[in-house]
Amino acid sequence: MTDAKTQTIPTTSLDPDVAAGVAQFLSPVVVNLQALAVDGKQAHWHVRGANFIGVHEFLDTFVAHVQGWADLAAERIVALGLPVDARIQSVAEKTTTPALADGFQQADATVAAVIAQIDATLAVVRTAIEELDELDLPSQDVAIEIANGLDKDRWFLFSHVAS
Repeated sequence: MTDAKTQTIPTTSLDPDVAAGVAQFLSPVVVNLQALAVDGKQAHWHVRGANFIGVHEFLDTFVAHVQGWADLAAERIVALGLPVDARIQSVAEKTTTPALADGFQQADATVAAVIAQIDATLAVVRTAIEELDELDLPSQDVAIEIANGLDKDRWFLFSHVAS
């Protein structure tokens, strides 16, 4: 049973239209990050070849990072009083990340595939950064933090195959 006082407290101090706008731009970020987490673990299990140990170990770190960023973005949306749909079937339907090949892959192919997924996610994150600029600066800060981290992890992966 809820008491009358809690029923009069708004979910957020933001205008409901602003909250909906934040969710519109951060929800695709959450979806792509969840896809990266699942595929990153798949890549971790199936990488082979010359850079195996470095790529294998870094992919675990990468998965932890993207799970944290997904949580950060999702919790921003939820803090504004709106739900997030990052169920596995929804993620599979809505992600913009390219498909990861199944089975074992050489390290260079694995790195290239994960970088392509990061690039697709960065495109979604950068759209959020642009759109949130006039809408809600704290939410834009969330997107900027995610972009900075993805750029850094992309660089770390790229360094495994750079000549």
